Amino acid sequence: MASKSSFTEDDFSCPVCHDIFEHPVVLLCSHSFCKACLQEWWREKQIKECPVCKEIHSLDHLPCNLALKNLCETFIQERLQRSTEVLCSLHRETFKLFCQECQQPVCVVCRDSKKHTDHRCRPVDEAALDHKKEVRKSLWPLEWKLSTFKTVKTEYDQTAEHIKVQAQNTETQMKEEFKTLHQFLHDEEEVRITALREEEQQKIQMMTVKIEGLNRDISTISNTIRDIEEELNAEHVSFLQNYKTTVEKVQLTPPDPQPVSGALIDVAEHLKNLTFRVWDKMKDNVSYTPVILDPNTAHRELILSDDLTSVRHGWGQLLPDNPERFDWWYGVLGSEGFNSGTHSWDVEVGDNTNCEIGVREKPNERKGRIAGQYWRIELYRGSYNARSSSESSTFLSVEPKPQRIRVQLDWEQGKLSFSDPDNNTELHTFTHSFTETLFPYIWTDWCSLPLKILPRKVGKISVTLSSD
Repeated sequence: MASKSSFTEDDFSCPVCHDIFEHPVVLLCSHSFCKACLQEWWREKQIKECPVCKEIHSLDHLPCNLALKNLCETFIQERLQRSTEVLCSLHRETFKLFCQECQQPVCVVCRDSKKHTDHRCRPVDEAALDHKKEVRKSLWPLEWKLSTFKTVKTEYDQTAEHIKVQAQNTETQMKEEFKTLHQFLHDEEEVRITALREEEQQKIQMMTVKIEGLNRDISTISNTIRDIEEELNAEHVSFLQNYKTTVEKVQLTPPDPQPVSGALIDVAEHLKNLTFRVWDKMKDNVSYTPVILDPNTAHRELILSDDLTSVRHGWGQLLPDNPERFDWWYGVLGSEGFNSGTHSWDVEVGDNTNCEIGVREKPNERKGRIAGQYWRIELYRGSYNARSSSESSTFLSVEPKPQRIRVQLDWEQGKLSFSDPDNNTELHTFTHSFTETLFPYIWTDWCSLPLKILPRKVGKISVTLSSD
């Protein structure tokens, strides 16, 4: 069995105050604490749980741990005996007292001196235990703050990891978008170079035919010249006998060749405004979405598409609780707000049965219930209502059920309209003198069906261009 001297101060320290037990009590789970520490702990927690193992207790009477109490008292006495005595520098006496007014240890002679007249003095051991307990208690706020800082650091670490994931996902999405553009440009390059090669072949073939015709004519003329020269070198009688035929050969020469019009490559047709024409054609193959959702504002239970144009309710996302993110309201804001001009966007509702679509002022606080003005259309279990922050709900008779809802905002005119673009039917119009920037928003809850902001084609630019 270990001797008493083998114990350390940790063996007799309360898990709450970390000081030597004072009036130790024991719980049913066998853990012991200072009686005052345990009562203070239970007052702060408002639940009678063990500070160590968290087991719930219903004891009204806290039994004293007598064995531990005796061991602690013995340990304190042995520690005092083992401690090196510090002597008073004035009287060379042991410090046995602590002056309450001067807040320093004193010897018996100091206590009776003029300096400490009428001062309250306590035994060193008693004063040390009380002051240690006081200092230990003052550490609790720091320990709580340390815990808070560690929690925030964990959140920061998670945010840093999420930033990396965001960057990787965004880079992947950007590469996919540029890959599509690169493919379009590559295909367009191939088409235009093919057209150039075809014209080249056509015109080379035309010139080949012309050249072959000239070669035949040259051969014919050369043969005629050779025949005539032979006649000229013949005897006079022979020449005169063939004279008529020779003259006919001279007169039967081919007609003079004509210049070939349009023989060259139409370089201007291929190169004129080439980049502009490709860019203008590109607009027929790309689209834009009037409203892009901001993922940093979306509630954790909302899942956005990779292109940030659709949202649905979901589970299991580990997202940082950044200040911009809603934590109670199941919504997401558009990435851009409007404080002038006219704007329009279509939201595909489909068979979604629980959603809100509208605009709202950008809330300063995103946690808890959201304040600020809003104007929206609500869909709940097949029923439509129009509501704003300053107006009560208005039931809307909607038939048939829209698959798309168009939102049209005229900020200067103070007009916000909702309509069914497929049936050209107006659902509701709000009028209000807008003064703040308005952000599109979507809210959805308990419905896995997505809400999608529909893309639009970019119109052709009204510039007269020759057809390709």
